[in-house]
Amino acid sequence: MNRTDFFNVGAAVLAALAAGATPAIAQSANTKSVVDAAKTAGVVGEQADGFLGFVKPTPDTALKAAVDEINAGRAQLYREAAAKNGVTAAAAGASAFTTVVQARIKSGEFYKPAGGGWVRK
Repeated sequence: MNRTDFFNVGAAVLAALAAGATPAIAQSANTKSVVDAAKTAGVVGEQADGFLGFVKPTPDTALKAAVDEINAGRAQLYREAAAKNGVTAAAAGASAFTTVVQARIKSGEFYKPAGGGWVRK
């Protein structure tokens, strides 16, 4: 996938996120608030593959369920974007991280670049 294709896939994911029309990416307000609080606390971060990951281990089953719910929605969105753009879902997730997710990471939150460890923004 060349650079233009990479960003086109990211743009397709961004458009789907902005439209909010895809039921698979829908999440409850509670799920979002649980994950947002965990991001602020440095427990959850964004990964280069476009999915949420745990910066530190947690026994919190509600948080794990919230992360799983959001990641399942993202996986569906990446599959849809990949099918529309003739790329793999993994490429769509990586593109989403580069063009969408990274831009939304707030100061103090964590992200994990490809091949690297967790970094605080």
